[in-house]
Amino acid sequence: MTDDDSVGPRAGEPLSGKPLSAEPLSADEPTPTEDTSTAGASAADGDPAGRRPDARSEGGQSAGGRDAGGGSAEASATGAAPSAELSFSELGIAPEVLRALGDVGYETPSPIQAETIPLLLAGRDVVGLAQTGTGKTAAFAVPVLSRIVPGGKKPQALVLAPTRELALQVSEAFGSYSVHQPGVHVLPIYGGQSYGIQLSGLRRGVQVVVGTPGRIIDHLDKGTLDLSELEFLVLDEADEMLKMGFQEDVERILADTPASKQVALFSATMPAGIRKLSKRYLDNPAEVTIKGKTATARNITQRWVSVSNQRKLDALTRILEVEDFDAMIIFVRTKQATEDLAEKLRARGLAAAAINGDIVQAQRERTIGQLKDGRIDVLVATDVAARGLDVDRISHVVNYDIPHDTEAYVHRIGRTGRAGRAGQALLFVSPRETRLLKSIERATRQPLEEMSLPTVDDVNAQRVAKFADSITASLEAPMVELFRQLVEEYQREHDVPMVDIAAALATQSRDGESFLLAPEPERRDHGKGRKNDRDRGGRDRPRGHHGGGFSTYKIQVGRRHGVQPGAIVGALANEGGLGRADFGHISIRGEYSLVELPADLSRETVAALRHTRVCGELIDLKPDSGPPSGAPGSFGGKGRGGGHRKGGRGPRDGDHGGKRSGGGRRKWDGPRG
Repeated sequence: MTDDDSVGPRAGEPLSGKPLSAEPLSADEPTPTEDTSTAGASAADGDPAGRRPDARSEGGQSAGGRDAGGGSAEASATGAAPSAELSFSELGIAPEVLRALGDVGYETPSPIQAETIPLLLAGRDVVGLAQTGTGKTAAFAVPVLSRIVPGGKKPQALVLAPTRELALQVSEAFGSYSVHQPGVHVLPIYGGQSYGIQLSGLRRGVQVVVGTPGRIIDHLDKGTLDLSELEFLVLDEADEMLKMGFQEDVERILADTPASKQVALFSATMPAGIRKLSKRYLDNPAEVTIKGKTATARNITQRWVSVSNQRKLDALTRILEVEDFDAMIIFVRTKQATEDLAEKLRARGLAAAAINGDIVQAQRERTIGQLKDGRIDVLVATDVAARGLDVDRISHVVNYDIPHDTEAYVHRIGRTGRAGRAGQALLFVSPRETRLLKSIERATRQPLEEMSLPTVDDVNAQRVAKFADSITASLEAPMVELFRQLVEEYQREHDVPMVDIAAALATQSRDGESFLLAPEPERRDHGKGRKNDRDRGGRDRPRGHHGGGFSTYKIQVGRRHGVQPGAIVGALANEGGLGRADFGHISIRGEYSLVELPADLSRETVAALRHTRVCGELIDLKPDSGPPSGAPGSFGGKGRGGGHRKGGRGPRDGDHGGKRSGGGRRKWDGPRG
């Protein structure tokens, strides 16, 4: 928000200057506060009993009632599952709130809403556990608004969220659901926004405050936020707040709120530390757990592609050309990577922007606004920067850098497939990251479908189709008639066929850039060559650095470092963009190893591999100069000393490669480690 924007919209008014969508979420849509798996609990120190006794259920019996707006609610003290046919109109929601839900097309509550709303309407403390995408924001916003008393200047409800983005999202939801409650005002309070705007909203008077712990503490210290009449406290994603270092702030806020308040916690998980807090601060809470069969939404198609780090940008560019997407978020690990990748995508003609933790709030809000209205189609983000992002246009999520945390993966792909729409999630996996892929599949309890990268032909076919579509669209342009006259005059004057003129104009539009991708160079199949040599009945030709398609390289990691052939192959393939066919024989010695690689490796690839680490050791890859005179030979080189003939034996300790005919030559096994 900008400094001159007003805050705390009155019910029925949209949040002014907000960067995120004010469109309400559907009942089964992932809510903004579900961006990370969290749980939390707290209340003021001391006995929390006696809170709103008029609304409490007694002895496990159902209790109904609201403080305002008429109507009643019946809630089971055990949180038993309601009937599958239950509608919002049967939950005892205030008529004004129910009307707002009808305005946005809500009819049937999601499971977390159906079980939680009656409990909160009955005055119970609640711990709600449900996976991302179940509609938890409405589960607490609807009952809070149903019981709130319009008017007054002091906040009656406080919602804590770990990030400013989530605070804004929750504020927007409250604004949508309170559209028919003119006496209810909602105010988001978060860091990065001018104090003046927030102070103005607090002076006008608000019933609901949604904020981040740090800024709430600032207002408490300044005496500008009075929570003495607080009746409802919601901690959303409390464990995320603790992870971010807000534990002291959260406990301080809880200490400054009345013991009689009603507390609700909503989360995807309940770690032991948070559970202890809930036992300490909540008054006999009802625990509602909604178990999903999978940790990710069924409407999100999840695919993965194997690609080395060096080829990620090319792979992404091809996918962007071929995939039919509306808007896309690309996740990377570092702040610098967001800027670098966004710049490279812009250079390729894409409307891309970056968001990360270093971007100021005003710029962030402008960027999100541009993503929403279509001025930006690709957003490159870090996990923290994209937390709570809710933009309906996002049809694709690309994990450019695979997350090391499976929860992060779940929350990343939760940015698409919103409101029941179909979503696409793509995961880039390098050869060394296969184990992370398996971890993600175990955590989500869903296998990811492997996809092939679009070929040159695929990309070119798409470019031709888009070119034809652009011609069709331009035929409707208002200036077509003028240019038709100019082209006809040119044709008469120069006697040039019309098709040649059209081709020349198309060439102009390319500004010197080639239109079609060049065919990929044929890749040598080293394995096939070796197979053919054997099929001809002869022994393998000697293939050291003295000849053949391979050269021998020496790396400074060996048996002493605990290295295995698979680790060497994985590291070199990942850093050098090599395939399986690019590896020949591998021999692991005591202090170093010898590896056969293509003889025509580029200087850049060798430089990149030289700085690769295996088992924590810098490998310092260099061409093997061979043994000194009088020493045993390297691989198939001529040996003058001891060793063993290779023809009649399998590979020695540490060797990798199996069937290797010696052709009468001696093999040098190097010093024994």
